[in-house]
Formats: sequence, structure tokens, C-alpha cells
Amino acid sequence: MKLVLITGMSGAGKSVALKSLEDCGFEAIDNLPLAFLPPLVLSQATTRNLVVGSDIRSRDFSAETFIDTITPLRNNPDIEFSMLFLDSDDEILRRRYTETRRRHPLTVDRPVLDGIRHERELVEKLRAVSDKVIDTSELEAADLRKLITAYYASEERHLSVVLTSFSFKGGLPRDADIVFDVRFLKNPHYDSSLRPLNGLNKAVGDYIESDRDFAYFYGKLTDLLKPLLPRYLEEGKNYLTIAVGCTGGKHRSVYMVQKLGAFLETSGYKVTLRHRDLVQDLANA
Repeated sequence: MKLVLITGMSGAGKSVALKSLEDCGFEAIDNLPLAFLPPLVLSQATTRNLVVGSDIRSRDFSAETFIDTITPLRNNPDIEFSMLFLDSDDEILRRRYTETRRRHPLTVDRPVLDGIRHERELVEKLRAVSDKVIDTSELEAADLRKLITAYYASEERHLSVVLTSFSFKGGLPRDADIVFDVRFLKNPHYDSSLRPLNGLNKAVGDYIESDRDFAYFYGKLTDLLKPLLPRYLEEGKNYLTIAVGCTGGKHRSVYMVQKLGAFLETSGYKVTLRHRDLVQDLANA
């Protein structure tokens, strides 16, 4: 198993690093008391790769105890151990605390900078024994996520895509990252034989594809998605929601979601299909 231990200066990005590895399939635990670390790692209950965050907020924290605790784990041949130290410039850390109005864990009634300097003295020994040190002074959260993923992702990552159809009358889906409007296509609602059906029906699909602009639009849409979706993965995003809307959320958007879903699956993406307003329509029928 892989074990990544993250420590360093408070405010240097430990939460971002933990979440990044959690998105890569690691089990993430923050502020675990050091005494609990060896039993947890060596227990049979732990089968997934594990990332643990520990810093001065952890119970009984000291650099000496920290080093004594991790040494047997580092030397264990069954564990792929790595220790990451996150650092940042003192002034940058002070600014981060000031902007978020958070209190440094080592200060009560003293300036934040005093706490930062004291903390640096406490953790300096850990920096020296770390396998990797990342200075986040000039890194945005997205940049840190990219670095963490590149260093520690255990396997090739894949983008999971949620495709959802919806009715514009019901409003945009709140979780949509990308929205496409297909209201310009021929509307089966105005065909009396198709009106009772929905976009899951072949006759409805054939009718929609008979629109003179359907083939051109669909070809351009897939051409757009081919280079676009991999870039979301590069930016550290593991889940993407694409919403397709029409007037009633029953015919055109449903069919387009089904067709796009089949295309993306053959392109290697993990796809989940949802039909927001179609489900509601069927429930009310």
C-alpha cells in the first residue's frame, strides 16, 4: 500500500493536498494522533492507499515523537512510504491568516507572525527528513492540486461525466459545469403521435435527427468535447456535469443526453445519465 504523510506549516495547503489525494482514491485522515498511526497502517482493515495529515494541531505533537513514530513505517518493505512537507513564506502565511480571519493555532493574544515563527522552529526538523518539500508561496490551489496529483496519483485518472437533461422552465441544474441548449431542434411535442412519448423512444429520436441541422450540430458538439474534456482532467477536476436543456425536458434534451452518453462511453469516459424533468413527468403521470 501507499502511505503519504503530509505535514508542514499551518496554512501552507495541507487541506488542499489531502483532498487532492482523496480524489485520486486515497483514504484521507486529518489530524490523526501520532500514537494511532502505526496500528492503523498495520491493521488488516486498511487496504486502500492512505494519506494522513499531521501537524502542530495533532495531539502530543513534537518533531522527535513524529520521527520516532514514522521510522518503522518508512522501513517497512510492505509500505510505499512518502513524507510531504508543505511550506510557504512567513509573510504569505500571515497574509493568508489575515485574509481568512483565522487564528493561528499557536497564538491567542499575540500577532499571527509570532505564531508562525514559533511553529517554524517546532517543525524545522521534519522538513529535513521529508521525502518531498513543496513551497506553496506562489502556488494557487489549482496548481498545488496538479502537483500533488502528478507526484502521488497511484494510477491513471479518468474523468467521470454526468449528463443530465432538463427543462428550461424548471431552471438550470445547480451543479452544471457546461450547459447546451437544444431548443432550436424540431420539437416532437407538436407531433400528436410523438407527444405522449419521450426521448428514450426510437421514433422520437428519429424525428429529432430528421432536423436539417441535427447532423451538423451534433458533429460540431462532439468535436468540441473531444479536446475540451481532457483539459478539465488536467485542471484537477475528476467530475464534470454537462446539462442539456430543451423546453419541456422530455424529448430533445433526453435524446441528446442518451446519444452523447453513448459517444462519451465509447471515448473511454465513465458516464452517468440523469433526466431531471423526465423523471418528474413520469412520476406525475
